[in-house]
Amino acid sequence: MEIKEKLGAIEAILFASGEPIEIYRLSEASQVDAGSLSSLIRLLNERYDDCGSGIRIKKLDSSYQMCTHEKYAPQIRAALETKRATPLSNAAMEVLTIIAYNQPVSKSFVENVRGIDSSSVINNLVEKGLVEEAGRLDVPGKPIVYRTTSVFLRSFGLSSVAELPPLPNQPLITDTDENDIDDI
Repeated sequence: MEIKEKLGAIEAILFASGEPIEIYRLSEASQVDAGSLSSLIRLLNERYDDCGSGIRIKKLDSSYQMCTHEKYAPQIRAALETKRATPLSNAAMEVLTIIAYNQPVSKSFVENVRGIDSSSVINNLVEKGLVEEAGRLDVPGKPIVYRTTSVFLRSFGLSSVAELPPLPNQPLITDTDENDIDDI
């Protein structure tokens, strides 16, 4: 297959999908070696830049997605007449932070960290597409665990959760000290 055909296949697959496509699936479907995929994506993005296109291909973790160029966001909003998204509450940001840095986690984990019921906040984050179910724990009750999504990555301008800023170093606070245990 010629380079032009490979580029066309990659572009068509990403356009038709509308969702992030795992690298291995894109490689398989386009019949392009996974090692060559990133350079071909770079070629497509250069082509888009050269002609002033409003299209970009972004890497999100181990996936690629076709999306619009950030600089055209105001025009897109105006054309679609979307209402401004309600900013996340402090509680939602707190829960999102806990999930992002500790994923996958259960509701009870989040509630233990926060010290308050967080079910409605987690459900709201799931509705917004920032968090999704990631399976169940193999413990009694089989609680659902949650992780962040590609929408989370796009919303915060990240390629992967590895790009999250490091947490500040804080000493571990415990209820008892080792010396206290010997006194009991």
